Amino acid sequence: MDNNERSVFFGPEGDTRWSLKRLQTQISGYRHFDLDIRNREGVLRLVEEVRPDAIVHTAAQPSHDRAAAIPFDDFDTNAVGTLNFLEAARRSSPEAPFVHMSTNKVYGDRPNTIALRELETRWDYADAQYEHGIPETFSIDQSKHSLFGASKVASDVMVQEYGRYFNMPTCCLRGGCLTGPNHSGVELHGFLSYLVRCNLEGREYKVFGYKGKQVRDNIHSEDVANFIVEFCAAPRAGEVYNIGGGKDNSCSILEAFQIAEEFSGKPQRYVYVDQNRIGDHICYYSDLRKMKSHYPKWTITRSLRDTIREITESWNARLSVSQPASAGARG
Repeated sequence: MDNNERSVFFGPEGDTRWSLKRLQTQISGYRHFDLDIRNREGVLRLVEEVRPDAIVHTAAQPSHDRAAAIPFDDFDTNAVGTLNFLEAARRSSPEAPFVHMSTNKVYGDRPNTIALRELETRWDYADAQYEHGIPETFSIDQSKHSLFGASKVASDVMVQEYGRYFNMPTCCLRGGCLTGPNHSGVELHGFLSYLVRCNLEGREYKVFGYKGKQVRDNIHSEDVANFIVEFCAAPRAGEVYNIGGGKDNSCSILEAFQIAEEFSGKPQRYVYVDQNRIGDHICYYSDLRKMKSHYPKWTITRSLRDTIREITESWNARLSVSQPASAGARG
């Protein structure tokens, strides 16, 4: 179910219809519903009609910068839209596993209070307590989230509550940077995908603050999907997991530039803006130990380098179709 609202939030570059065509062509029996998650009656009717075996809820307004300009659209999509689906599930498919794609932004800027050490190309935690990354027990309270982060907190807590109050099989996946070759990355959302596209097209990438040493963990979409499969096979009620690439798949912007340049053979053009984004993390990578203890068959299968290579190959293919005569089509 997707109404291509990403193209409304981010313009033509955020359009996902190319991916819809791919799904319709490649997946036998695929059914698409062009429905807005904010349409409460429509969502209630759809779930009652389909009676799904599982619900994977990834719909969102995903940019904290954009949220400040469209606060009602942001909250109605992220918080109210999630409530619409939760209540539809409770009424019509209460036993169906409900997986909600939350975000690590529910922790607000509190990770920035952890003692850090500055290395040549990145920041890292100086506190041994966070050697493996941020755990699910980390506080989400008393911090600056951005309006996007706040609307996602509301949806995250509601998903937990439906699991705990109604004993429904729900979980929140607090994602770091979820990416892969089919990502339609834009400047306001989609870190690696957008960075690689800028590299291939010779665009100037804007680095916002922290010397370009801010760190994110990156997880391939297939590894996310694999975990969802594991959860649906053995669901729990009201669970929370920090899902990301972990420390091994973390990188700073400067380090991502280096890897992108290796695969494209092109220098990365960028400009430094000496002001960080509001509520942005200086260093964040996920502690994956809880996920692995609950679902020991799951593990990361795609390295950071593999993921960036796949993204580079995908953008090369897409750009060669849309701009066959341009420099951006040759990477």
